Amino acid sequence: MAVKYWLRRFFSHLDLPLLGMLLVLLTLSAVIVYSASGGSDDKLAAHFMNMAVALGAMLVMAQVPPQRLMQVTLPIYVLGVLLLLGVAIHGDVVNGARRWLNLGVTRIQPSELMRLGVPLTLAWYLHRRQEVLAGRDFIVAGVLLMIPVGFILKQPDLGTGMLIAASGFYVLFLGGLSWRVLAGGAVALAAFLPVAWKYLLHDYQRQRVLTMLDPSSDPLGAGYHIIQATIAVGSGGLAGKGWMHGTQTHLDFLPEGSTDFIFAVFSEEFGLLGNLFLLALYSAIIWRGLVLASRASSLFGRLLAGSFVLTFFTYAFVNMGMVSGILPVVGVPLPLVSYGGTSMVTVLLGFGIVMSLASHTSLIKS
Repeated sequence: MAVKYWLRRFFSHLDLPLLGMLLVLLTLSAVIVYSASGGSDDKLAAHFMNMAVALGAMLVMAQVPPQRLMQVTLPIYVLGVLLLLGVAIHGDVVNGARRWLNLGVTRIQPSELMRLGVPLTLAWYLHRRQEVLAGRDFIVAGVLLMIPVGFILKQPDLGTGMLIAASGFYVLFLGGLSWRVLAGGAVALAAFLPVAWKYLLHDYQRQRVLTMLDPSSDPLGAGYHIIQATIAVGSGGLAGKGWMHGTQTHLDFLPEGSTDFIFAVFSEEFGLLGNLFLLALYSAIIWRGLVLASRASSLFGRLLAGSFVLTFFTYAFVNMGMVSGILPVVGVPLPLVSYGGTSMVTVLLGFGIVMSLASHTSLIKS
């Protein structure tokens, strides 16, 4: 009886429709990673290991009540900022970017921690201020957002910085940020872009934007990735060339086929029909996630769950746009499809939190 009770309690915090869709997406991921890696059994085994760890983390996180999340929110944020400060002072430089912190036994990338830490902190802060929420509270929340984003942009890591900024923006937007403030911010951002272009962006970042606008200007250099990716996407046609038969991938024309450009591999092998199925699956996951977010019993839960789901949408949109040539190449993986353990664990941890927030119905005290 005790075992049945604990099993029933365990599964009561899981959303089976969302879990089922995530498992379908992970199955597609295993299929396409195997093809993109040239049929590598070792890489597929490592990918399965990443999936097992990520799914385990999600299942455990779904059991954690929101009260516990709120208790660890501020320590996570402070630890993340301190680690980012450590990166800025003593971080390892890899390929011209200072993003890693050597702890002796291992190296970590603290910006990954802030993918969870930033939306957690902003949702926690707005929840605590919900009875007297005013404009100054959004200013404070904006400062809490910009501190880690500023550190990450300095590394430089434009892609991660923009995505973390987006996750924080979603919390502020869902928290009731005024449309007038949003419109004013958009105008100010547009006016600031020329300054950022000239003084803040690095040469390689400006080159990525120029390459997006005209990849043919450097077809064997900066434009090579985009050109090969768009060829792969277009050559898939209606039904694709078939699994393991993508020529761009298996003739080694397409770089980073199992990570950043895996959508191009999928498009070439499964065509337009496969892409429509993948888009429908992503849309269903996002829709279900937003439904769960609306069921959260507190402002903290609704803001946090909504931010995680919309950030998941942003990751998918940026990756597909990058591969299709409508956005600059920023090194963002396709969520839950690209090979890589850190991104998969982070995303599934987020969905575990969404399930927890929707299933724990007791109100959270400030």
